Amino acid sequence: MKPVLLLSNGHGEDLSGALVAAQLIQQGISVAALPLVGHGNPYRQLGVPVLGRTRSCSTGGLGYTSLAGRLSELMEGQLLYVLGRLLLLRRHRRHYGLVVAVGDVLAVLGGWLSGLPTAVYLVAYSSHYEGRLRLSWPCGWLLGRPSIRAIWSRDSLTATDLAQQLARPVHFLGNPFLDVVSAANPHRQQHPPDAVAAGLELALVPGSRLPEAARNLGLMLQVLALLPDNWMQVQGLRLRATLVPDLDRRRIAQLGQSLGWRLEGEDRLVRGPLLLELGWGQFTEILRGAALVLCTAGTAAEQAVGLGKPVLQLAGRGPQFTAGFAEAQRRLLGPGVHCAPGPSGQARTLATSAHLVQSLLDQQRDPHHGPRLQRELAAIGLERIGRPGGSAAMASAIMELLADPAALTSPNRP
Repeated sequence: MKPVLLLSNGHGEDLSGALVAAQLIQQGISVAALPLVGHGNPYRQLGVPVLGRTRSCSTGGLGYTSLAGRLSELMEGQLLYVLGRLLLLRRHRRHYGLVVAVGDVLAVLGGWLSGLPTAVYLVAYSSHYEGRLRLSWPCGWLLGRPSIRAIWSRDSLTATDLAQQLARPVHFLGNPFLDVVSAANPHRQQHPPDAVAAGLELALVPGSRLPEAARNLGLMLQVLALLPDNWMQVQGLRLRATLVPDLDRRRIAQLGQSLGWRLEGEDRLVRGPLLLELGWGQFTEILRGAALVLCTAGTAAEQAVGLGKPVLQLAGRGPQFTAGFAEAQRRLLGPGVHCAPGPSGQARTLATSAHLVQSLLDQQRDPHHGPRLQRELAAIGLERIGRPGGSAAMASAIMELLADPAALTSPNRP
């Protein structure tokens, strides 16, 4: 049996593809990955071979970015790079029996260009955006090609909608990216000894791409500085930031100093009575412990919603997490995601964001409203993201395709 090739375009897509690949490897299936944008680090971290030499891009690839982001992509040569990755796919296609495309039209196009039987996890599109999915050309046409053997959506509403539009089966099997934050680790220490046991935790998730993540962290630090000292003391609020390695201590110290914060020790930013704990490689732990997630990221917000956590957005200057991106994310993820109105970075916008932090945490502390709110958030997560187990379900569906000789018969190649 020939190996399976995972084809993905974006950090969140790489993560989902890597989790599915890991499940296939556990079942003895040989796999490889071809990330179309970025280095594909999630694959490497799980031991999945990555084809070719990879590179990073400040926007994360050809996708939902600002005009400035699209210009940056062209200037950085991202378009030519992606074309090169598609040519690499064509050259190596004879080594694989099935392509699993994870992402949007770019991944679907890559699967079709391979000339191989292809399964599609259409993670980048949802009917929750507008009530009915409007696929841009040529995505709808590609999904109707005979080489597409199976289509999986990111939520049940999209599965029903898309199945009607395409007149073919579309299934919702779950979102693999939820699995990585849902699996409880009994050996993980959720709170250090000096944590306030009764306090709530506010998680800061500035994103993964520099310099945008650093700028967005700066906005978050300004919001924290606007929280009233007496309210903070009553709440016993614990502040934690989950950071990528590129956002290192030197950058953090420089950023903090410009905003009145100082780096204390190896992992703390301090400003008067405020203390922000810095965490590298602790994303799952910090997210699971959070009562509220202050977020300027894509996949992380979806994972938070899947766990039933309220999310407060801080729209930045981009190139990815712009006001337009944030608004689309709220339509996708539903009423559990909040954002202050107003231009990014302005004093009134930051002040309103600080007020929302207080309001959202006070609601959770309320003995009458809190439990009902948690039930509502859990229902939103189930509707928009689904239950854990998506990576195993998707791997099982792939193995069913591999066991069906007719499914692996090569269609006419483009």
